[in-house]
Amino acid sequence: MNGTALLVCDVQNDLVDPKGKVGAGGLAKIVAERNLLSNLKALIASVRGKGWPVVYVGLGYREDYQDVLSVAPRIAKARESKVAVRGEWGAEFHPDIAPQAGDIVFYKQWVNPFFGTPLLEWLRRNGVGSLLIAGTATNLVVESAARYADDAGFAVSVVEDCCASPNPAWHEFAVTQILPVFGKVISSKEIK
Repeated sequence: MNGTALLVCDVQNDLVDPKGKVGAGGLAKIVAERNLLSNLKALIASVRGKGWPVVYVGLGYREDYQDVLSVAPRIAKARESKVAVRGEWGAEFHPDIAPQAGDIVFYKQWVNPFFGTPLLEWLRRNGVGSLLIAGTATNLVVESAARYADDAGFAVSVVEDCCASPNPAWHEFAVTQILPVFGKVISSKEIK
């Protein structure tokens, strides 16, 4: 199991687009300032060029949110705003980085992309031993993915310039203090 895959987490319209329900609150501005979409688009092209799999995991809720287990305050806000409702524009991956034929897509109703999805089994079945992780938010899905992937025995590399958080201080803390405990923090330019 030494293959590499790119895990693209929660880069969806409601989060990263200025018209999105979360994006309009400031995250889209941070995504733009960090050039996240263009950096991620280039990374995805590079990964596809190497023949490595690109795996997308995104939020996808029922309109009534009855499929959500968490009772955290962020879920109450998401439910009120109807963030990432399956079948709606907001739950779609941003068109700049959207999945293509051959990519794998999983949907979840929580932070951890491994919980309640077939992600782990798919990675193992396909010989993946090394994960590149990118997405929004750094301090939520990216950190959760890195923690779980490390526990499951994957070599983890978080692609810092392909991640963002609604608060830049959260991103900075995650990439300097938390994520190095679980793997490498790298730039997309380091992937050869």
